[in-house]
Amino acid sequence: MKEKGILTVVSGFSGSGKGTIMKGLLEKYQDYALSISCTTRNPRCGEEHGKEYFFVSQEEFEKMIDKEDLIEYANYVGNYYGTPKSYVEEQLESGKDVILEIEMVGAIKVKEKFPDTLLLFITPPSVSELKKRLIGRGTETKEVIEDRIKRAAEEAAIMDKYDYLIVNDDLEDAIEEVHSIIKNERRRCFRNQDFIEKIKEELKGDF
Repeated sequence: MKEKGILTVVSGFSGSGKGTIMKGLLEKYQDYALSISCTTRNPRCGEEHGKEYFFVSQEEFEKMIDKEDLIEYANYVGNYYGTPKSYVEEQLESGKDVILEIEMVGAIKVKEKFPDTLLLFITPPSVSELKKRLIGRGTETKEVIEDRIKRAAEEAAIMDKYDYLIVNDDLEDAIEEVHSIIKNERRRCFRNQDFIEKIKEELKGDF
């Protein structure tokens, strides 16, 4: 019987580098399926529909909510973000480890629905570095950056609900740390109950 994949949720402050880490992880390892979220925000420079996100209208997104086609959804800085259900379920059943890169509100909702979910939080080494990265993007106005810093202060209040914290100071180190955590998670006893029960049954036999 094929081992079911692990559902991992990766969150982090805007500007923490979580998207860059996910891109590097998928380029380096073939073990993962990155679930592509739907969003109503406009594409940033270089982003493509169906690659970074599925870019949809608010009307389209709200239809998906009504049809219960999303595992979770949230409104972040004036835009909807959500995770399509069917893709995630198919990949997990096929044995792939599925990663959702989503906001914290959505992450907590996923954990409530799927208690076995692994939650990883990405952060830069300091708030000053966070501000530097947001400004360095050159894609957002001063007002949006200020909104993202305020949102980070709110998000910090629930960081301790996550299972692991990854400090993204060195990109390659952060990629390897995420990979190592997910691989080790597969050996957790609660994820191997079928194997444990098999061993117990075999040990009941006569020698």
